[in-house]
Amino acid sequence: MGEAVELDAGGHTIRLSNPDKVYFPERGFTKLDVARYFQAVEPGITRALHDRPTTLERYPDGVGGESFFQKRVPKNHPDWLRTATISFPSGRQADELCPADLGAVLWAVNLGCLTFHPWPVRSGRLDHPDELRIDLDPQPGTGYPEAVRAAHELHAVLADLGLRGWPKTSGGRGLHVLVPIEPRWTFTQVRRAAIALGRELERRMPEEVTIKWWKEERGERIFVDYNQTARDRTVASAYSVRPHPRAQVSAPLRWEELDEAVPADFDLATMPGRFAEHGDVHADIDDHAYALDGLLEMAARDEREHGLGDLPYPPEHPKMPGEPKRVQPSRAKRRTD
Repeated sequence: MGEAVELDAGGHTIRLSNPDKVYFPERGFTKLDVARYFQAVEPGITRALHDRPTTLERYPDGVGGESFFQKRVPKNHPDWLRTATISFPSGRQADELCPADLGAVLWAVNLGCLTFHPWPVRSGRLDHPDELRIDLDPQPGTGYPEAVRAAHELHAVLADLGLRGWPKTSGGRGLHVLVPIEPRWTFTQVRRAAIALGRELERRMPEEVTIKWWKEERGERIFVDYNQTARDRTVASAYSVRPHPRAQVSAPLRWEELDEAVPADFDLATMPGRFAEHGDVHADIDDHAYALDGLLEMAARDEREHGLGDLPYPPEHPKMPGEPKRVQPSRAKRRTD
């Protein structure tokens, strides 16, 4: 697999073992190719991860091997790596990697990390998200074109509320839209705002969009995954490499690019060229921070006028006050028959 190579990363020397190990057999991309890719998009990936507790999605033997999520940094990590102590919904804690520079990214790549999953918080405000993340998730029978239509309507909803989002491909068939917010609200409040946003989008596109948590109720629609805003739930960062046979990446986009963009066009080989030509098209996202007051007022109105309260949390999350029963509608019906 070749002798180890040393890579310079902002004053750090990163030793990359087994650089010739093939990570993507279909394309022939190696571990070194992954490292070179992140070097090529350095300003983008470091901007996306900077100062955020980050879970690593590791594929030490490539996309054909076993994988796992690593939340805790190894005890023998370099002393220059930054970490942050985060609290899970269970009450347990862990020290997570908090990338500050390319050195941290390449250190993780050496461990087999392809996809970075940053929390929507910074190390100084761990309980107060500074991003509202909207995940437009295609369900069976739908795909990227349907996600694009939903994203355009979402763009209009955000504009009506005085908000702006930054879209990116998920690296698969879906889209993520990131809204930078003031770090004044809790995870619970931000999730409530996401639910209100999803409900408004569902009202405008009832045949094309759903916020139903249970898969049996979603149909062939785009699911607004509001639970990606729950504590300890994350989405792949911009510029992350996804475990797709074609080595697709999560690509930041401009709104005017959505209709022409094809997720398969953004991969380990093509993104460096795009980045060299256009730079980080989300570079200005951190220059903005919006208020959630409008969405929280919408949530309160939904509950007051329509009886629309909370929705189910993910199964691993502790039961929350005001949360409805976590039982599939079909099972609930059988129990009452």
